[in-house]
Amino acid sequence: MRRPVALLLATVLTGCATYAPAPLADRPAPPVTAAALARDGLAIDRPWLSPVAIDLSKPLDANAIAVLAVIANPDLKALRARAGVSDAQAFAARLLPDPSFSIGANTVIAGPDPLLDLAGALGFDLAALRTRGVRLAQAEAQGRQVRLDLAWSEWQTAGQARIQAIRILSLERALGLARASADTARSLLDRTMRAAGRGDVAGSTVQASQVGAADALARLRTAERDFAAARFELTRLLGLSPATTLTLATTSTPPNILDVDRLVAVALAQRADLQALHAGYDAQEAAVRKAILDQFPSLSLTVNGARDSAGNTLLGPAIAFNLPLWNRNRGGIAVEQSTRAALAAEYEARLFQTRAQIAAAVAGIGIARRQLGSAQADLPALRRFADASARAAARGDIPRATAETAAQALRDRELVAVQAEQDWKEQAVALELLTGTPASGWSR
Repeated sequence: MRRPVALLLATVLTGCATYAPAPLADRPAPPVTAAALARDGLAIDRPWLSPVAIDLSKPLDANAIAVLAVIANPDLKALRARAGVSDAQAFAARLLPDPSFSIGANTVIAGPDPLLDLAGALGFDLAALRTRGVRLAQAEAQGRQVRLDLAWSEWQTAGQARIQAIRILSLERALGLARASADTARSLLDRTMRAAGRGDVAGSTVQASQVGAADALARLRTAERDFAAARFELTRLLGLSPATTLTLATTSTPPNILDVDRLVAVALAQRADLQALHAGYDAQEAAVRKAILDQFPSLSLTVNGARDSAGNTLLGPAIAFNLPLWNRNRGGIAVEQSTRAALAAEYEARLFQTRAQIAAAVAGIGIARRQLGSAQADLPALRRFADASARAAARGDIPRATAETAAQALRDRELVAVQAEQDWKEQAVALELLTGTPASGWSR
């Protein structure tokens, strides 16, 4: 008797999990190596990305920036680890409940019967089988929701990295213009101060030069701060060290924009967050079905065996269930149905928000394109005037300050064009993020 029991216990224990501690790291993880970036970039598998061997020493185009964000962003790594929890929950929902077993013995301390009173019971929860299907459906829908939320986060993070790259390229050009303006204003101030020392100019002229130099320097410092902030934000999104120096390839001109209705239709079909909300609603539908099932009596089947103190052997089944007289899980049903209604309202609100945001983005792109066209139309005439003024100043026909004023007018207009082009390209990427797919998929 002892040997079969020992074998049974050994078999059960060999299937048990064991505990192993997993302490937290006390310092940030080391940066991803160049070899790992190249390997993971080639192994990337996303429908909106092209595999590429990441090489930080070469210019990174929009696709390489997006790939790098997906494979190295720390927040996305944490979300991918979190997605494993939903897979474990789906696995747990598939498992059958373990049976219960009880055994007891009573000693006769007074009376003629000489034997121990032994009793044992083997029980099984039948209610767990009844709800297993809906629990599994709920866990699988929740798993789909988590994976779709992860896909949406990857898409958004990659898009934000692309926007930062566009911003850096534009801010780099704006920084060059601001630096030239500050140098010119400083040179003008130095000449004005020397002229004032000779008594050739009035004090009001000196004051105007000082104000102009101070304004130009302030614009330069602002441009430097914006450029540095954009660089640090990009390295953060890409999971790289802040000291990493990246070379960015020039971004291409955005494609023509389709009408709002067409883009909304694309968004409804492609956006992973809408699909995630739909999966979450499916999970809640399963929760409502489970709440409905829980109103019925929960059954448990038990097989009882016993040997009384007189030596009689007894065997028989027992069924236990609750009586649905007052509660009937009405509270649980009300909660799950209200949650389902709230999720439906959230989904409808997201649909409305999607249309509004796409319409606003299309309008913003139209404004930026018109501003860019207007600025670019003015540049040739301003450039010719600035060149002519510079030649005239070199000949001594006009004051040097007049030529510098013409050059500054050209730089101001170039800055407007740079800003308008940045707005156009950024909003074009934002529109891709809103539709949930690259612009190349808008026509399909």
